[in-house]
Amino acid sequence: MPGLKQVKVKICGIMDSVTALAAVEAGADALGFVFAPGPRRVEKEKVRSICALLPPFVSRVGVFVNAPAEVVKETALYCGLDTLQLHGDETPEYCLSLPYKIIKAFRVRDSVSLQTIKRYRCAAVLLDTYVQELRGGTGKSFDWSLAVAPVLSVPVILAGGLHPENVEEAVATARPYAVDVSSGVETGGKKDIEKIKLFIERARGLC
Repeated sequence: MPGLKQVKVKICGIMDSVTALAAVEAGADALGFVFAPGPRRVEKEKVRSICALLPPFVSRVGVFVNAPAEVVKETALYCGLDTLQLHGDETPEYCLSLPYKIIKAFRVRDSVSLQTIKRYRCAAVLLDTYVQELRGGTGKSFDWSLAVAPVLSVPVILAGGLHPENVEEAVATARPYAVDVSSGVETGGKKDIEKIKLFIERARGLC
């Protein structure tokens, strides 16, 4: 499909260097490291060692949920992160206080869920599926037509329930700046390199 090849791809929930380098080799533009509590949480010492191995022009994204600003800044500096992805109740003022590119995540139930975006000044917004007890990694999708980038007037990263079988349709529907995947490229709770490769190929309309 025309226009699909330029979509950026972020592989989130990276926990080891082998997966990180394989994802980069497959064409990932960004890797996400989760510092919030959960099954994909990784220690900052591990993230620092992985980031040191990555080539230039691959974005290093730290995922945080309602963490104190000083902790976030300290972690980002220590690990060598260049982008912060915020999945909690962080205010616009909080986001502006961090000297990094900010991706603010919003959980989508309906079009009303998107109204808060206008209050934020950030590099991009990430739209994930609303699940009451979860802040991300839900494995569930929402109505992608709500995420059409021109309507929101800000770069949109599409997340929530994406996997190799539906990412091409998702990109064609929403035409996002980027797509973000974690559980959708896992097998048995671990990242699956073949699924990562297939996801990236299909996101860009290459197969």
